[in-house]
Amino acid sequence: MKPTNIFIFILLLSFMLFSGDLSYASQKKQKVYIIPVAGTVEPGMAAYVKRALEEIKDETDAVFVFKMDTFGGRVDAALEIVDTISNIPKGKTIAFVEKRAISAGALIALSSNLLFMKENTIIGDCAPIIQTQEGQKMAGEKIQTVLRAKFRALAKKNNYPVVLAESMVTIDMEVYRVVMDGHTSFMDKKAYDDLTEDEKKKISSKKTIIAKGELLTMDDEEAVDLGFSQKSVKDIDEVLSILGYKSPEIITIEESWSETFVRFLQPFLPILMLIGIGAIYTEIKAPGFGIPGIAGIICLGLVFFGQYLVGLADYTELLLLMIGVLLLGVEVFVLPGFGVAGISGLIVIAAGLVLSFQGFVIPDPSFPWEGALLMKNLAQVLGSFMFAFLISLFMIRFVLPRVSKIFKGPYLEETLSYSHVDVTTELGLKPGDTGIAHSFLRPSGKIMINNKKIDAITQGEFIEQGTPVMIDKIEQNRVVVKPNYPEM
Repeated sequence: MKPTNIFIFILLLSFMLFSGDLSYASQKKQKVYIIPVAGTVEPGMAAYVKRALEEIKDETDAVFVFKMDTFGGRVDAALEIVDTISNIPKGKTIAFVEKRAISAGALIALSSNLLFMKENTIIGDCAPIIQTQEGQKMAGEKIQTVLRAKFRALAKKNNYPVVLAESMVTIDMEVYRVVMDGHTSFMDKKAYDDLTEDEKKKISSKKTIIAKGELLTMDDEEAVDLGFSQKSVKDIDEVLSILGYKSPEIITIEESWSETFVRFLQPFLPILMLIGIGAIYTEIKAPGFGIPGIAGIICLGLVFFGQYLVGLADYTELLLLMIGVLLLGVEVFVLPGFGVAGISGLIVIAAGLVLSFQGFVIPDPSFPWEGALLMKNLAQVLGSFMFAFLISLFMIRFVLPRVSKIFKGPYLEETLSYSHVDVTTELGLKPGDTGIAHSFLRPSGKIMINNKKIDAITQGEFIEQGTPVMIDKIEQNRVVVKPNYPEM
């Protein structure tokens, strides 16, 4: 074969190979993973998002869409979700506000690279709220400072307006939209007051966006105008079309049954804890081991199971629960009454419950909400113990005694009416037999007849010990005696 022909053959072969690769590439669809972020932001949601992203962490060019519909929730759970989303090594993250992204939901939404909002939806108002004796109040400056820093970091990372992002969490900020030298920017009051007179003269327009005493909350159109949302859309398909993804492979990652079950349990955990502790205490005060003990173990087990699945409870908390139950078992089956073992068991169970409701042992000063969460958990557990104690006392005093009136069994088929010893046949007694009072008869006591100690009763009179007595009659196996004084 001539060299020219060989060269042409190689070119043709290369073209065929490369055209095959290009054809395969053109047929390969873009993968889009949709992760719903709906309902209350709590540890169950954080565990679900973490698990969902863990399953697809090796995807190199995937698109992750977080479908938002939440009024917010716990700060610690929101920050955990934010860290999980922010640490995605590769791929593009998109927050799609389907209905609302309020409070902690706004924080989660801003952790994505891009934000799209469905028409007539809202985002914002991330004021941290704590529960006090007077009701709900805005958290102090320590917590607000940490959240402001987090909002600033996310805004800088994903190119959102930094000052406006801060105003979602800071109620005393006053923010202006300023046009200076033809350039539009957002500026808080402090930064505006720091401008020189020459700089202020360059300002051609100034408009108050956020007044003092307000928190930034935007609808979809305002979010576009202020530089947060890319565009108001009708659905996710429109979002993907705008981004240039034609006929993508859409995969929705749903919650597993265990995650759904755990999130369902979350609002009822205090009630389960209350019932569990009350049932355990009732079991301690009642004889034996029965339904209250089983119910208590099941309820407390559900509490620990739920917290274990969301990553708050671990082997340490489970070990504390087992030790507490063992100590209570010692109190019930080994030691009489209620003492050191029982009290120690309740203390150990309480410690395990407190730790199972939080992801730390000692609060970190750099996260002020951890201290508030610890106090809340302590109050919740101790309050449950107190109410459980009162409920169990009520059960023992009023409910359990009436159970036997409702449930009459079980009983022996035969009665015990003929199970006594017949004194006339077994002891050989008969009216007229004599003896002496072995003890005082007032009116019952014991007598000695034929060297046999026998229970006896008088007809109401008292007989001193050592007095001669005589059997007057025998009624229903009862020996009735009278004094046997000698005749004169």
